[in-house]
Amino acid sequence: MPIMRYPEGHKEAVRERIVGAAAEALRRDGLSGVSIPALMKIVGLTHGAFYAHFESRDELVAEAVLAAAVGTTKGAFADELPLAETLRRYLSPAHLERPEQGCVVAALGTEGRRQPAPVREAFARVARGLLRLVEKKLHPGRPARTVSDEALRLASTMVGAVVLGRLVDDPGLAARILSAAREAAPD
Repeated sequence: MPIMRYPEGHKEAVRERIVGAAAEALRRDGLSGVSIPALMKIVGLTHGAFYAHFESRDELVAEAVLAAAVGTTKGAFADELPLAETLRRYLSPAHLERPEQGCVVAALGTEGRRQPAPVREAFARVARGLLRLVEKKLHPGRPARTVSDEALRLASTMVGAVVLGRLVDDPGLAARILSAAREAAPD
């Protein structure tokens, strides 16, 4: 009987599927809220198959954090969007209600510092990237060698508004928080 081989790129595609599912599940359920067996079940694989793709859970979590950030970069921070549209998307009820599809810094940033080194390093990279994205929106065309205080204030306001909006458990107050953050942004 001939040996069945997977097509070229199969392993990479499966790995991407696992990372994508992890990026979503972790933002929805928290860094400790997702087990490897549960995650592998989501993607239709066995727990044992995990180790064909990753050496450790930390490796997967770090990659998932980075992948989630790419999603935010392509979404709310897409190059073609002006600052006002980025703010409208980021500071929206939809972003509050669906953390699994939103910014990983707002969803998990408070957990990142207490993680093992590979995960902390991924969060640090993502946080610096978010600051550069905000700088780029504020000052398009300017080389982003440094991040301005204006970008630091705006990024802090954006992330803080989403975190607070999710915590208050009051849709009216959450809407006011988002609105106040949008109004605090520079024109």
